[in-house]
Amino acid sequence: MEGENLEKLFDELRGKFDYEEPEAGHEIRFREKLDASRGTISLQGKRTSVWKPVGIAASIVAVCALALIMYPVERTIEEQVAQISPEVSRTEFYFTNLIEEQVVALQKERTPETRKLIEDAMVQLNKLEKNYTQLERDLIEGGNSKLILSAMITNFQTRINLLQDVLERIENIKNIKSYDNEATL
Repeated sequence: MEGENLEKLFDELRGKFDYEEPEAGHEIRFREKLDASRGTISLQGKRTSVWKPVGIAASIVAVCALALIMYPVERTIEEQVAQISPEVSRTEFYFTNLIEEQVVALQKERTPETRKLIEDAMVQLNKLEKNYTQLERDLIEGGNSKLILSAMITNFQTRINLLQDVLERIENIKNIKSYDNEATL
């Protein structure tokens, strides 16, 4: 009998139930009304949702700032030189490309007869590159910039002259070999 009454009650209330969610902040407003009716004061007070994201953002900014202070971004030597003298970086780009082209041409001429000559030239190029790196450091450290810039250009010219001289010697070796081959025929 009781089960039938409950079923009858539910049948009568079908479609009349409230399924909607309460509005945001409903619990806070309910507690305030409850506290006001009891005459008590809430220790939690109103919480605003703005402070939590602001606090998180501030923490992230503080951590990033601390990381930048503790681990400063170091610029490369080339970047530091370019900052001191932008012309040097443009000149360096030009000379470096020219030298790379000549090195490629030199490597194409590698034969058993020219192998030792090319290896010696590469050793000399490496020494000149190390010398150039030292000149860059000297420029960054604030040495006599005109004198150092002149030495840097001279270094590039020396490398180019070295490569041209080696290519000429290789051409002479090829001509001598060609002449010897013609003479033996």
